Amino acid sequence: MELSADALALLEDVRQARASRRTIVSRGGARGVDLAAAYAIQAALGEGVPVKGYKLGLLSPAKQAQMGIDAPIYGRIYPAMMLESPVRLTRFIQPRIEPEVAAVLRAPVMPDATPGAAAAAIGGWFLGVDLLDSVWEGYRFSAAEVVADNSSGGGFLIGARLIDRQPNGVLRLYLNGTLRTEGDLRALGDLHQRLCWLATMVGGLSAGQVVFFGSPAAATPAEPGALEVIGPGADCLIARLEAE
Repeated sequence: MELSADALALLEDVRQARASRRTIVSRGGARGVDLAAAYAIQAALGEGVPVKGYKLGLLSPAKQAQMGIDAPIYGRIYPAMMLESPVRLTRFIQPRIEPEVAAVLRAPVMPDATPGAAAAAIGGWFLGVDLLDSVWEGYRFSAAEVVADNSSGGGFLIGARLIDRQPNGVLRLYLNGTLRTEGDLRALGDLHQRLCWLATMVGGLSAGQVVFFGSPAAATPAEPGALEVIGPGADCLIARLEAE
């Protein structure tokens, strides 16, 4: 897709903000860039880098209506974004964290896949953490601006233990022993249908890719200390966030 002058300007703004590690003020709809162009910008920012997987966002109808869209959004996950504990927060501009579940694919998911085929392609489930990072000041942005900025993709943690069944129930995130945010995974909807939608949007998913399905809980600012995500049953993810 050939980018318009407005889209090229947005691409350069995001690229420069990332390079200089600074925030910029949203211009909202004044950008003159639609979602198709925003996804083209997102792809251009990662051109030449293999895609490890994808993240979903804005899953709830209420959030979509607030942003003036009628579907979720997605971002690309690159290999360098898959992190291990300890995580140094200095790598981010304005990090926030939210608990999620992720699936690793053992088989491809075609663009026309049925939910049953998508379910069969999942090799296992994990608890995860999306370390959000946005170039937009105060996380205030339009739909096109957040998509262009890779849907606030900063980094990702994945649990050490594979879960053989799709987790259902309440997901809780603790920071330094204090409950910071929680939500019921059922609020995310049918995750197999979400996977089908994503496969259609990106032209298919490959075996070995990981998909983060968004969070049922509100994001919370990241701070140094002990991070715990507690899922249904005895499932947990433990990591450490460091200031430097």
